[in-house]
Amino acid sequence: MKKGILLAAFGSASPLGEKALNGFAETVSGRFPDARVRFAFTSDRMRTRLAAAGKKTDSVKKALCRMGFERYTHVAVQSLHLIPGLEYESLVEETRAAQAHGGPKHIAVGKPLLQEPEDVRLAANALLAHLPPERGPDEAVVCMGHGTWHTGAASYEALARTLALSDKRIFIGTLEGEHSIDCLLPAITATGAKTVWLLPLLSIIGKHAEQDMAGMSPDSWSSRIRKAGLVCKPVLQGTVEYAGFAEIWLMHLATALGVLTAKQLLETTVTATESEV
Repeated sequence: MKKGILLAAFGSASPLGEKALNGFAETVSGRFPDARVRFAFTSDRMRTRLAAAGKKTDSVKKALCRMGFERYTHVAVQSLHLIPGLEYESLVEETRAAQAHGGPKHIAVGKPLLQEPEDVRLAANALLAHLPPERGPDEAVVCMGHGTWHTGAASYEALARTLALSDKRIFIGTLEGEHSIDCLLPAITATGAKTVWLLPLLSIIGKHAEQDMAGMSPDSWSSRIRKAGLVCKPVLQGTVEYAGFAEIWLMHLATALGVLTAKQLLETTVTATESEV
């Protein structure tokens, strides 16, 4: 048995994002020292951009095929996506394709951050625990996710409902989908808040957080909030950097590794039985 872990993220060309991913990889290596950790990026555009800069990165399929060539037998692929959307579905398809083209014999996929109702509850608690300590009780918080028109967007809505039970001034918005900043602004101003803390609900910091969220262009979320007459305070830190969120991914990874261990035990039992026969 040769065990490995493949962390599958959207990808980032930002130094902040790269640092965050490496930090998470160190945490994973410390938690699961018997498995070597590697990365794969699920975004074709991001891999092309990095390749142009001289930084080669693998897709999930290519990384798994490479690991198969290196005789890895059991690999846990952990999604670092937030929701079970198109990116996650593509990741699962690539693992299947890799198994059919020389990848490891046994592959288990760890779920994204907000897969199950219990994940949503844990994520809500993590967000509440990691709110900026300087935030006043009358100040609003807006968390910006990537969003999607996929049914996986229901995970954002579930998180928003759960958070609202504890704090009516926390809002979840997305770049894509039905919950844009323009849709949120009337509800934010209705709370009477004069200051808005703007947090990325993204695994790592990249273009979306630096430009679409906190940038100075007229279309950025920070600019739109200020245009509405509110003080805006962006925070550039991805969810993978918060211990509470990281623990959810680590929990899913432990489950995937448990599946692989069960398969190994089954193989061992079958082999022993065949020997006895």
